Amino acid sequence: MNYAIIAAGEGSRLAQEGVAKPKPLVELQGEPMIGRLINIMLRCNAQSISIIVNERMTEVRQYLESLELPVPLNLVVKSTPSSMHSLWHLSRVIPEGKFCLTTVDTIFKEEDFKGYIDAFEADEKHDGMWAVTPFVDDEKPLWVDVDDEMNITAFRDKPWDGAKYVSGGVYAMTDKAFTVLDDCIEKGISRMRNFQRALVEAGNHLQAYSIDKIVDVDHAGDIATAEAFLAS
Repeated sequence: MNYAIIAAGEGSRLAQEGVAKPKPLVELQGEPMIGRLINIMLRCNAQSISIIVNERMTEVRQYLESLELPVPLNLVVKSTPSSMHSLWHLSRVIPEGKFCLTTVDTIFKEEDFKGYIDAFEADEKHDGMWAVTPFVDDEKPLWVDVDDEMNITAFRDKPWDGAKYVSGGVYAMTDKAFTVLDDCIEKGISRMRNFQRALVEAGNHLQAYSIDKIVDVDHAGDIATAEAFLAS
């Protein structure tokens, strides 16, 4: 499996709340968040890892450049206006075939992630598999509408009667998605959620994979919450 990490945000909220380290280097259980993700990916049969960081994150870039990994590390240094644009730049270095993308501040348990990756590697029917969760942690969650077989039918900004899942910020897909991504960039579309809507509108078959709990680290108080979650 090829993997990709978006770590191009500035972590401004954490900085404003007194966290000195750049977000990707904030430690959880003694390990930088980005290092934890990389190690999980390596244990989940990584063939390559592609990462984008913004141009101001010199510490993060230096950390990544110091790593000696058993697989290729494709590092992109670019400041972007949105996660969708970050993915577009990553699409230039991600190898062909299936890949899994996550944002750097998405925190999940390794065993849950492994089950998800195993399911996508074995899947031959869908163009993508989205990690979703019934646990709502995000300030502006993206709600995911599914049918009885967990096929994704829509992405919505607001919940509705019977809504169960929100996006977990982890996306497994094939390079077929890059055609839609290029089209979004050409049309001036922004935001990751709009790219996801465009995938459905273009007829891509996406399946939802439910994980009980996924949390985000957006604020200083989220660090302790994430550590407690991982230790539970």
